[in-house]
Amino acid sequence: MKAERTASVHAGRHGRRRTATLAAVATLCWCAVPAHSDPLPNDYPTSARVEFVQDCMGREGGQLATLYKCSCVIDRLAQRLSYDDFVEAQTFAHYSTLPGEGGGIFRDPDRAKERAKLYRSLESEAYRNCGLKPLPR
Repeated sequence: MKAERTASVHAGRHGRRRTATLAAVATLCWCAVPAHSDPLPNDYPTSARVEFVQDCMGREGGQLATLYKCSCVIDRLAQRLSYDDFVEAQTFAHYSTLPGEGGGIFRDPDRAKERAKLYRSLESEAYRNCGLKPLPR
């Protein structure tokens, strides 16, 4: 009888200790998990940043030094435009020079003109601020 009581007392102590330990571990783990929030509006996909930098480096001669300057340019653009706005404005700016009727949707609407102008302005400013010559227009 005494042995059974002793065993149940030890089991109770170990059970309470184990519960307290598990509670402490769970609390620490919960605190260590970073809070997830919506991505920042200028959180561009890595592939988009890489593509932009590669295109920029190609135009600038492909030197390693331009890697940092071209990365600076996309970072500056990302500070000013959400990714969706960047894609829209860049698309209008790049395709506004297409000739004929097919290019008309990229150059004729007022929104297309405004977005292309905004993109070219921001891109030129970013190029200058990052030590590169703005692209000829």
